[in-house]
Amino acid sequence: MNDKNYEIAYFSAEIGVSSNLPTYSGGLGVLAGDHIKASADAGLSMVAVSLLYKEGYFKQKIDEEGFQLETYPKFDPIPLLEKVDVKFKLRLRERDIWIQAYKYDYKGLSGKIIPIYFLDTDVEENLKDDKIITLRLYSGDKDHRILQEAILGFGGMKLLSELNFTEIKTYHMNEGHCSFLTLDLFEKYNYELDKVKKVCHFTTHTPVEAGHDHFSKDRVKKILHGLLPENLKLPKIIKDNRVHMTELGLYFSRSSNGVSELHGHIAKEQFPNYDIDYVTNGVYHPYWIGKSFRELYDINLNGWRQNPKLLLDINHISDSDLKWAHWSQKHFLLSYVNSQTQKALSENILTIGFARRAAEYKRAKLIFRNIERLKSICRGKVQIIFAGKAHPNDEGGKQLIRDVISNASKLFGEVKVVYLENYNMWLGKLITSGVDVWLNTPLRPNEASGTSGMKASLNGIPNFSIIDGWWAEGCNDGVNGWSIGEENFPDDEADANNLYDILENQIIPIFYENKKEWVSIMRESIKTGVDFTAHRMIEEYNRKFYSSIK
Repeated sequence: MNDKNYEIAYFSAEIGVSSNLPTYSGGLGVLAGDHIKASADAGLSMVAVSLLYKEGYFKQKIDEEGFQLETYPKFDPIPLLEKVDVKFKLRLRERDIWIQAYKYDYKGLSGKIIPIYFLDTDVEENLKDDKIITLRLYSGDKDHRILQEAILGFGGMKLLSELNFTEIKTYHMNEGHCSFLTLDLFEKYNYELDKVKKVCHFTTHTPVEAGHDHFSKDRVKKILHGLLPENLKLPKIIKDNRVHMTELGLYFSRSSNGVSELHGHIAKEQFPNYDIDYVTNGVYHPYWIGKSFRELYDINLNGWRQNPKLLLDINHISDSDLKWAHWSQKHFLLSYVNSQTQKALSENILTIGFARRAAEYKRAKLIFRNIERLKSICRGKVQIIFAGKAHPNDEGGKQLIRDVISNASKLFGEVKVVYLENYNMWLGKLITSGVDVWLNTPLRPNEASGTSGMKASLNGIPNFSIIDGWWAEGCNDGVNGWSIGEENFPDDEADANNLYDILENQIIPIFYENKKEWVSIMRESIKTGVDFTAHRMIEEYNRKFYSSIK
């Protein structure tokens, strides 16, 4: 075993450390991966716990009419993960369920290793119904979700006990999926609330109500019978006979945070009984900066991986070198796009990127609100790349993809629009490092953070976005990108018209007619990105929440 004196246990239902590991679905998991990577670079004493999804989230195919098709190829964890000599059982649904642990050692730039443990119920001893508990991420009905969250919370705590990790000072819950761990601690500490609170921290990521799990109390009792502490009398977390997982985590935590300044305010309004701070998310810059910029920074800004503030010296790099690095990454992206589609995108045309989960509040259709005006502005001057998965049960999200494909057909011969399949970490990096402009049009204030825009920024790609999430902190309108709409008066019609105005009167003319100003905006984007790295994020977590309790 490695050093057993870990001080921080980081729990998350999904962790994205590599596109080769299907253990994430989107932003939450990728953020968790970046959190772990930056923690390793910072030398933090951390261990992470998640679930192993052998059929992942899903592999996406999109037919010609825009219908999303899901397939679930099975993932063999060996040799990417190490099968740990730890197998234990948990009693759920009135029977024993066996859990096997796998491990992935993430090694930071300084050589510090953070072990990530993945829990799996697909083991020989289990019944078929129990083998499939951890098979797919965010799948199944309410019972299935309770079972998964019990494996993560109760099972994760049992794993740490089996591994004899006894020195943990902070249990960091990344969203409410892992909140059952607090009940395990509650029993362990003889039902002394203050003792549990002393060791727990909670991060909430979503201002969208549907993002917070809650289950019938009777359903939870039936499934978890025997795991629930006997004197569990918690009216604050059981409302209308429902167990609210976010409130469960908040109730037992000494501290909590939202993931941007704006989201911190929204979270306080959502959960007024709790004192919620904020740490704005950040992205792991050594991974998300594209190959050509990495090479450019290596030559000119030695040490930037360990110290992203060195990127503030971007003015020392010539305009021609910046343009070349960007062109090289754009060439790589468009070569891939053209190999996958019949659209033949051009490297000489302004390329807009929009890639994120297909959810209605993200308003992927906003740019198509006035097709004729879009044609008039963009004909021969703009091409657009879309990507993103809809949750298999989200019919609204699936319809959104069909609508984008339908609008692309209406623009055929006028404005080229592509929708790339199977959005994942690899494709996300390709797009956020290769387009010319990053478009983001959420319905404010529903975007808690928006880390993809940070990735684009660090690659010198200006953001063109609603003032929501991180962009409310990062935007310097017209200097490092552009803001869309009135901050406090979100409206589809007005936002779309403003989007068209800025595109027609600022972005397109600068891109084609004033390359010097465009490169200046690229530089300012990179400088802005320095404030939104996971390096800075982990410094804040450590100062505010990790090192405060000894």
